[in-house]
Amino acid sequence: MKLFLKPGACSLSPHIVLEEAGLKYETETVDLQTKVTGSGQDYTKTNPKGYVPALLLDNGELLTEGPAIVQYLADQVPEKKLAPPNGTPERYRLQSWLTFIGTELHKTFSPFFNPATPDAWKTICRANLDRRLGYIAEQLTGKDYLLGADFSVADAYLFTVLGWAKYIDIDLAKWPALAAYQARVAARPSVTAAMKAEGLL
Repeated sequence: MKLFLKPGACSLSPHIVLEEAGLKYETETVDLQTKVTGSGQDYTKTNPKGYVPALLLDNGELLTEGPAIVQYLADQVPEKKLAPPNGTPERYRLQSWLTFIGTELHKTFSPFFNPATPDAWKTICRANLDRRLGYIAEQLTGKDYLLGADFSVADAYLFTVLGWAKYIDIDLAKWPALAAYQARVAARPSVTAAMKAEGLL
């Protein structure tokens, strides 16, 4: 498999999951401005959406969208318990978290990385982030990970998105449960390996 990524972007999430899963894979970086890959190819010919992540499977099929990719990877190694079994209430809770992180957290961070975003919209987004981070902190109180004692693919995604807070001057120390969670996930060997591979450590 080949994961197309941009260092530090949301593609870090499936990169972490690939490390957790112990699956064989390679990576290729993408310049999201020029849409050119590390090997000089036109990325839009591989992924017409033009953004990351994208996972090129061994059979030549392309899988896009982070939440779909991480669940696919988890299902390749059920013994690793990176996602609850399909059809169970726990799996739907996982999907609920992946959706929340993607639509309510990830997309609320995005305007801060767009130079064209008006300051008034950034102010609204910052207030929304404050509320949503507070909610997540409440949910994590007394738990190691989002689903309880076991690390899941949702944690890889949340860790990735929380990592962007420092770039927009949001201090996670305001929410002790979040700060402790971020440190706990950062200590996992899979996270260290993925971040080192992307030049983030």
